[in-house]
Amino acid sequence: MSNPRDATLTHLDATGAASMVDVGDKDRTRRVAEAEGFVMMEPATLDLILAGEAKKGDVIGIARIAGIMGAKKTHELIPLCHPLMLEKIGVEIAAEPALPGLRVTATARVGGKTGVEMEALMAVSVACLTIYDMAKAVDRSMTISGIRLLAKSGGRSGDWSADAAS
Repeated sequence: MSNPRDATLTHLDATGAASMVDVGDKDRTRRVAEAEGFVMMEPATLDLILAGEAKKGDVIGIARIAGIMGAKKTHELIPLCHPLMLEKIGVEIAAEPALPGLRVTATARVGGKTGVEMEALMAVSVACLTIYDMAKAVDRSMTISGIRLLAKSGGRSGDWSADAAS
């Protein structure tokens, strides 16, 4: 892990006030970010979701769409995020019987002047919350955890991977 004392917070100006980062002089590059998160639940809840028998409908399909929609609205919900012309948002949801629960991953891509880490993280967060919402009637003990950035590429700071940072 890098030393936080060596870094500067990019969303603060010289006086310490909140400020949107000026990306005007940055080069447009292909930028990709991948994030993940988990929804842990009772085994019977996972079985219900995988069988497609939840009363609210197709939990996985709806959560995937919600994650995509969430990524597209990131700049409306996270202060100081730039609105981006996203090229791709992919959301995958896979059963993890050992949890038991679901693993949500999202990949965001843009050709632009700023990264898409927040969009990937927002996609995962919204998809996880949607899973909870759709299954809470049968399992209020579900937990959402482990939401994190897995990797990013492109831009001035280059590539980064959680595996390499560990």
